[in-house]
Amino acid sequence: MVDIAERPTRLAGPPTVPRAAADRAAPRLAGRLLAIGAKVLHRTVAIAALAAIWEGAPRLGLVDRVFLPPLSEVLVAWWELLRTGQLTEHVGASLTRSLAGLGLAVLTAIPLGLLIGWYRPLAELLSPLLEVFRNTAALALLPVFVLILGLGETSKIALVLYACSWPILLNTIAGVKGVDPLLVRSARSMGLNHLRMFQKVILPAAVPTIFTGVRLAGAYSILVLVAAEMVGAKAGLGYLINYAQYNFAIPDMYSGIITISAIGLVVNQLLVAIERRFSTWRVDVTAG
Repeated sequence: MVDIAERPTRLAGPPTVPRAAADRAAPRLAGRLLAIGAKVLHRTVAIAALAAIWEGAPRLGLVDRVFLPPLSEVLVAWWELLRTGQLTEHVGASLTRSLAGLGLAVLTAIPLGLLIGWYRPLAELLSPLLEVFRNTAALALLPVFVLILGLGETSKIALVLYACSWPILLNTIAGVKGVDPLLVRSARSMGLNHLRMFQKVILPAAVPTIFTGVRLAGAYSILVLVAAEMVGAKAGLGYLINYAQYNFAIPDMYSGIITISAIGLVVNQLLVAIERRFSTWRVDVTAG
């Protein structure tokens, strides 16, 4: 008879992950981290090179640092503008005008573009008028907007609205007209009425082209507004750039330019994210 005390005992403990599974998970995680790092490096190498050239060229005497100060001095000026609240004030004024004009353009141009693209008689009626105005630059009409609407906020928002409406309108029309006819015939053969076919076939197929126009309009809303703010404005990034150039505060001028570029990048990324949200049904043929 074996004594119970002599039997080997095994301490109870939490279940452990098999060593083979842990060995397989570690290289997989490392591979993912390396892939993410390589992707970030690939996307930032051009910007890093530009920053290095901007910093080095004035310090090496390749360009006059009076007219192109080193990037570090520009960033110091940018931080000072941010610390004193001046940059926040100008960015807030510009974003308010830009987003107001862009929002009004989306609300008006997309429904109008859908109607023009869907109803051929309306397209034939408005086509000559669209051809006239689409070739008229928005900034060429700036004096007209100022004369009619004055130097206040209304003229600047109206100019942004005009500039943003055309890429959205034209891309919406192209998106509706560019729907595959086979899809339309298939929808009709299934008995879908005009409203259901427009809702289930035409509109989803046109979404990518519509968002291309919205993204273009997002860029126009910043660029056109900055030019408009250089005339008769008391706040805004365009006013900041013009005022700094007039007073020869060159680092402040470049700070405003950098801020405009950063805002344009952020707006574009937000629109890309919204586009992906509304285009989840699409298959990315470049993946893999």
